[in-house]
Amino acid sequence: MGVRDRVVLLAGGVGGAKLAYGLAHVLPPGALTIIVNTGDDFEHFGLHVSPDLDTVMYTLADLANPSTGWGLEGDTFQAMTMVERYGGPTWFRLGDRDLGTHLQRTQWLREGLPLTEVTRRLCAALAVPHTILPMCDRPVRTCLETDRGRLNFQDYFVRLRWEPRVHRVTYEGAESALPSQAVAEALEKATLIVFGPSNPVLSIDPILAVPGIRERITTSPAFRAAVSPIIGGGAVKGPAAKLMAELGMEVSPLGVARHYADSLNGIILDEVDREFCPAIESLGLRTLAGQTLMVTAENKRRLANELVTWVETITTR
Repeated sequence: MGVRDRVVLLAGGVGGAKLAYGLAHVLPPGALTIIVNTGDDFEHFGLHVSPDLDTVMYTLADLANPSTGWGLEGDTFQAMTMVERYGGPTWFRLGDRDLGTHLQRTQWLREGLPLTEVTRRLCAALAVPHTILPMCDRPVRTCLETDRGRLNFQDYFVRLRWEPRVHRVTYEGAESALPSQAVAEALEKATLIVFGPSNPVLSIDPILAVPGIRERITTSPAFRAAVSPIIGGGAVKGPAAKLMAELGMEVSPLGVARHYADSLNGIILDEVDREFCPAIESLGLRTLAGQTLMVTAENKRRLANELVTWVETITTR
C-alpha cells in the first residue's frame, strides 16, 4: 500500500481547508479523510453551527467564498439585516444559504443522529468526493482564560476579534469524549497523517485532546508530517502568532515543531524559514523547506503534491 492510498489530514480553519483542497486534487478518489476540529462549534439562534466543518465542506464542494475562505460564495445576508432591525446580535453573521446548512444539521441532530452521520449526509448532498469527519460526536468546547475573563471560542475569536490577551486554553468536555469509529479506523489504517497549517492551539490541539486520538497518531506506522502555519514570524491569517506568543511558545516553525514533536516524523516550513531546519532536525524530525503560502488553487495543489512526494521519497529509501 502506498503513501497516497489512505491519507488523514487534521484540520481546522481556512489554512487546513486550503491544504484539504490541494490534497483532494492530487490524491486518488476516496483516499483522503479530513478529521476536523469541532471545538469552535456553538449554538447561535438555536442552531448548531460547525464553522470548521463547514469551511472544509464548502471548500471541497467548490462553494466557499474565495475572498474570505469561509462561508458561501455569493451568499446574501437578508436574514441578518432583519435581525439587526429587531436589535438582535449580528456579530456572528450567517449567510442566507449558509442558514440552510445549520437548519438541516440542527434538525438531524435533534432527531438523534450523531454529528458524524449528519456531516456525511451534508457532504453527500454537496457531492464532496472525500470523507470529512468531526473529531468526535460529543460536544467539546474550546474556552480561553483571558485578561477579560473566561471566554467561549466564538466570543474571543469573532465578537472580540481575538483582542484579549490569553493566559490559558482548555477544551471542555474532551475528557469524556471519544473518537468515533470512523475516526479511529481512519487513523489506524492511515498511510500518511498530516497536521494541517491550522492554528496549533485552537484548531489542532482540540482534536488531539480527544482521548485516543493522540495515542493512535503517535503509535501509527504511517509517516506523520505537519505543515507550519507560521511563515516569517507571523501567521498568514488569524491569531496563531499572537496566541503562541501569549502562551510562551516560540513564534516560528521551530516553536510549532516543538509543540508537536512527540507526534511527528517531519515538518514542512516555508523557504523564508529555512534557517530553522537544523534546530528542527536536532529534535529528530525531517524537514522540507518550500513555498507554503497557498493563495491560488495551483498553490494548494502544488504544496499538497510536494508534501506527498517528499514523504514517498523518505519512506521508499
